Amino acid sequence: MPRHEFQPGRLVTGLFLTVTGVLYVGDAGGLWKTPWFAVVPLVGIGLWLAGAAAVTARTVRRRRRRRASSGQSAGVGSATGSGPPQGS
Repeated sequence: MPRHEFQPGRLVTGLFLTVTGVLYVGDAGGLWKTPWFAVVPLVGIGLWLAGAAAVTARTVRRRRRRRASSGQSAGVGSATGSGPPQGS
């Protein structure tokens, strides 16, 4: 069992910021030339994709929780026809 939920938005953010850092380290080390404005689209696209991944993951988790809770409560009482009456 994992200790925490997987968060794809944070993963995407970390990847894009790491790539941005590597580009600037390579430029500082003289391995290649990186324009100063390269960070704007790289970080912007990374943050946008991270937001989309986070919203998608949140939606999937909510739907799974709803299905699990509705399937669990409907399966116990209505499928067998036995058990205590609900709402009393």
